[in-house]
Amino acid sequence: MTADPTRFVLVGPSHAGNVGAAARAMKVMGFADLVLVAPRFADVLQRDEAVAMASGATDVLASARVVATLAEALDGITFACATAMTARDFGPPNRAPRALFAELAVSKHRVALVFGSERFGLGNDDVYACHACVTIPTAPDYGSLNLAQAVQLLAYDWRQATGGFPAPARSSDPRLADAVAVAGLVEHWRETLEAIGFLDPAAPKKLVARLHRLANRSGLSEEEVHILRGIARAAAAQRR
Repeated sequence: MTADPTRFVLVGPSHAGNVGAAARAMKVMGFADLVLVAPRFADVLQRDEAVAMASGATDVLASARVVATLAEALDGITFACATAMTARDFGPPNRAPRALFAELAVSKHRVALVFGSERFGLGNDDVYACHACVTIPTAPDYGSLNLAQAVQLLAYDWRQATGGFPAPARSSDPRLADAVAVAGLVEHWRETLEAIGFLDPAAPKKLVARLHRLANRSGLSEEEVHILRGIARAAAAQRR
């Protein structure tokens, strides 16, 4: 699968584990363009914590770039989304992620999602350099999100806006049991329930009819019929 060109920019990240986890969050949503702006540690992409938290997304780490300024990180980008919990008075418009992403998904923009450091978030100048400011809706009394969690949430919303991924298909669809097989199962149940004393053949009270309706409603597969008949045989054997 060709990775989506959307760029994820982490400004001033201080924890290698968060960088690795962000790479993992990106890859599961089909993204691979990661740029770090002035990270706390120059070797953050090679640190053990980053590699461990990437958990299979080490290719994203290997291709990531480290630059000195946000301007360098946004080279080639036509629409940058700053992430911030509070809007800036003189900054770009504050937008809800899903509404904004729905508009961007049908545009020709090359998009970047820009995230601030773990302790301080984005500075005013970084926000001013972006075209919009997005805020992840959270509980009003506690809006603290881990950096990698924020990356995952916005990566998911952006992927959904651009079409998402189809749900994986099952390897094979089970063959449904036909009417004869279901009738055989119900008859086997009747015999077993009589054998264990649960069903009085002299006063069945429509139990067999109800069991037949249950079996038909369940849409049993051939394998499931075999399993249920095996259970019936085992139950009857316990009474001998």
